[in-house]
Amino acid sequence: MATPSMFDKLDQVEARYEELTRELAQPEVYSDTARYQKLAKAHAELRGLVEKYRQWKDMEKHLRETRALLEDAEMKPLAHEELPKLERTKEALEQELKLLLLPKDPNDEKNVLLEIRAGTGGGEATLFAQELFRMYTRYAESQGWKVEVLSTSPSTVGGLKEVIASIQGGKVYSKLKYESGVHRVQRVPETEQQGRIHTSAATVAVLPEAEEIDIQLEPKDLRIDTFCSSGPGGQSVNTTYSAVRITHLPTNLVVTCQDEKSQIKNKAKAMRVLRTRLYEQELERQQSRLRDERRTMVKSGDRSEKIRTYNFPQNRVTDHRIGLTLHQLPDVLDGKLQPLVDALLTHYQAQRLRQELVSA
Repeated sequence: MATPSMFDKLDQVEARYEELTRELAQPEVYSDTARYQKLAKAHAELRGLVEKYRQWKDMEKHLRETRALLEDAEMKPLAHEELPKLERTKEALEQELKLLLLPKDPNDEKNVLLEIRAGTGGGEATLFAQELFRMYTRYAESQGWKVEVLSTSPSTVGGLKEVIASIQGGKVYSKLKYESGVHRVQRVPETEQQGRIHTSAATVAVLPEAEEIDIQLEPKDLRIDTFCSSGPGGQSVNTTYSAVRITHLPTNLVVTCQDEKSQIKNKAKAMRVLRTRLYEQELERQQSRLRDERRTMVKSGDRSEKIRTYNFPQNRVTDHRIGLTLHQLPDVLDGKLQPLVDALLTHYQAQRLRQELVSA
């Protein structure tokens, strides 16, 4: 049920939208590029909400006119037939308006750093970590996003102990932010001789990627060391000092990158990872809500802390936070994540709506 305060807020938004429309039409605005861009951005942010509100007002008017037809004996049967459809449409529009009025996460538009680490399960966990990375890479491809690997640590069995990648595109964080947590796999490993099902885990963290304007790094706060890159088992990959380790002295955060043959490229990638981790720390200090979410995001990688299970014998994927089970395991691992993404978004939007109603 929509509340009067909701429509007061919508009236204010529409008035502001009309004010911005008038300002953008002023000739002097076009000569001030910075002002024009600021006004145009604010105008665009409100457009969807205002258009939806105007649809609701048109529907409300249509409903009033249809109810008036109940007084007309000839039109009454038609009005009775039409009213339920109109009321359902109006209720759906009100639900959409409630969601559009929710405060937006300022990070939703950002690119992300995706960090995947093998947890409990030894070599099998590293193989699962590699499969998760492939899953997210395929999903990114389906969304038209760009994936750039920043750092990897291969395992001796061909998996990944750790991988850090940047994913860039439209609204990446808004779609991937609920993927953070412990992912558990249940299956019979190739090395298992007796056909027993093993359980392994990997941790996923999705962090909004910081930009230079978010975090300024002072040279005096950084210690930069270079060394020779190495691969699995410690074998030498090259004999030049191309690998880079950056230590942020005030926080003692350490980031290492050795995937590129160029020291300059490794340094640039390491700086991106460091900047994002410092940005994450700043968010944690500023917002207790984000701090609580991040604290439970990855934990230790123990199997018992799972958010999702991938069960091969039963061909199922279960997200334990929302109680959703899909018997489409191969499709999910092939990057067809949209059903999970949509269900999680709907669940957490509903949670926020309930919180808004309680605090209103």
